[in-house]
Amino acid sequence: MWDLWLDRAKPLVPVMVIEDPEDAVPMAQALVQGGVRLLEITLRTRHGLEAITRIKHEVPGAIVGVGTVTSAQQMEDALNRGAEFVVSPGISPELLECARRWGGPYLPGVATPSEVLQARAAGFKYQKFFPAAAAGGIEMLKAFSGPFADVKFCPTGGIGQKNYQDYLALNNVFAVGGSWLTPAEAVSARNWQAITTMAIAG
Repeated sequence: MWDLWLDRAKPLVPVMVIEDPEDAVPMAQALVQGGVRLLEITLRTRHGLEAITRIKHEVPGAIVGVGTVTSAQQMEDALNRGAEFVVSPGISPELLECARRWGGPYLPGVATPSEVLQARAAGFKYQKFFPAAAAGGIEMLKAFSGPFADVKFCPTGGIGQKNYQDYLALNNVFAVGGSWLTPAEAVSARNWQAITTMAIAG
């Protein structure tokens, strides 16, 4: 599924923190207009689930996912709201089993070789490398490429405008995630054109 989506979208996954539910649709529209379609709506605020529903129904072209999922209940709630992919900051038997039962695109969060092995053994060869910069960044991903040649990563954490292309240049990176495409100052000012401009540049 990731390969199919990335044939039609930029390999960027903005991490969207929704403080005001009224911002969800115009923020998503701004990103989609800039060619960024894979949208990760985090559950860091109480508006995350509502934002998923709104974007799913009101923003044509958006591929709406949910992030910061730390329990099976959160995963089920987001899927019931229309989430098309799920992202976690880490892994647990509960999350892996819930995702396996669902059968859709899930990015378990990994930071160590043991976690990569555990997620791969559960059937997930697309994984989130988090927190990327703190966990070794580009050098760690290069080290992963040998023993885990069949695993692809979406690094997130400490990635921004200045270094995201360095990550994308790695053979085992299929996309990068981060909040730089939706900076707080642009969102608070509701400067949606600035977000579109950044998405186009990305």
